[in-house]
Amino acid sequence: MFGLTEEQIAQLGLTVGVGGFILYMFVIIWQLARESKAGRFGTFVLFIVLGFGMLGFIAKNVIAWLLNI
Repeated sequence: MFGLTEEQIAQLGLTVGVGGFILYMFVIIWQLARESKAGRFGTFVLFIVLGFGMLGFIAKNVIAWLLNI
């Protein structure tokens, strides 16, 4: 399909799909902070704590890119 191998399509789908999901999760966290009236510090804590799990996926892609894997 479009001259891409199955592995390239799977990698693209994983990167774009999970990347989009991460952006959607940030919108959910922002909405949660706004509805709970968390304030600046509470919003910061929510983004750090709930967003920490997403950092692993981003770090994995950055490390793989830096090592040319």
